[in-house]
Amino acid sequence: MFAIVGAAGKVGYSTSLALRKAGMPVRAILRDEAKAGRLREIGCDIALADLQDPTALGWAIANADAVQVILPPPTQAEDAPGDMRRSIESMAMALERARARPKRVLAISDYGAHIGDDIGMPTLFRIFEERLRRLDMPKIFLRSAEHMEGWGTFVPMAITTGILPSLHHPVEMDFPTVSAADVGLMAADLLLGPSGGTDVQIVHAEGPRRYSAADVAAVLSQLLGRTITAQALPRAQWQESLERVVSASTTKLLIDLYVAHNTGGLIDVEPDGEVRYGAATLIDALRPLVPAAVGLD
Repeated sequence: MFAIVGAAGKVGYSTSLALRKAGMPVRAILRDEAKAGRLREIGCDIALADLQDPTALGWAIANADAVQVILPPPTQAEDAPGDMRRSIESMAMALERARARPKRVLAISDYGAHIGDDIGMPTLFRIFEERLRRLDMPKIFLRSAEHMEGWGTFVPMAITTGILPSLHHPVEMDFPTVSAADVGLMAADLLLGPSGGTDVQIVHAEGPRRYSAADVAAVLSQLLGRTITAQALPRAQWQESLERVVSASTTKLLIDLYVAHNTGGLIDVEPDGEVRYGAATLIDALRPLVPAAVGLD
């Protein structure tokens, strides 16, 4: 049996669906019962547990052959790093204490998690990996590139103004990105495959090719039937713009991340690292994000 922590999210649901299609039993672990419907529809057992409740998590993953864990960045936390550290410790404690400890754990991590300097969000995933390395079981760290679907936040502004603001500078710079659904498919494939025979296996997940913010604008232009232009958001405006949608502490993590992104491709594959490539292109990922009101399905 496979236990999927955060099964209601884009990555977790994709993993759960792929495992169920393969005929595997899945225990979907989520916090909100209201989000369990589509997981029940595909035949998952449901377990409710908060990410920061190691006792409940331990019961939820009990007797699982393998467990997938994920560290969702908080959007409104007053202390985002502290919140994420508490979640990390809770998940590690749950795995350590689980009855019939799982044979292996797959953690959804982040590009840049190998970097020793403090670079914001990826640094929390480095801490995540370091804590899980202490577990006495085989581990897979599936480091995800930036999710293509993240551009959905800017689609309404692009529709209204014709401008796609970008924290990627310059807007012509290619960067690794991937569909969240493809990350889940890769995770399922790794969970179904044989153990790598090592204590830690590190895999990087990105899409079929790298894209730039200018490419995102071009795809939106195609979908919307009007010209959308990518513009680099001035560094002085980052904090104000980000704090309209996330907390100040999360904003700090994101600013440090994009500073690293824009520093000579720092956020990339670990040297000599294994890379797997998803099939979903940028237009595949962005098409569902264009509002139906525009007349595009």
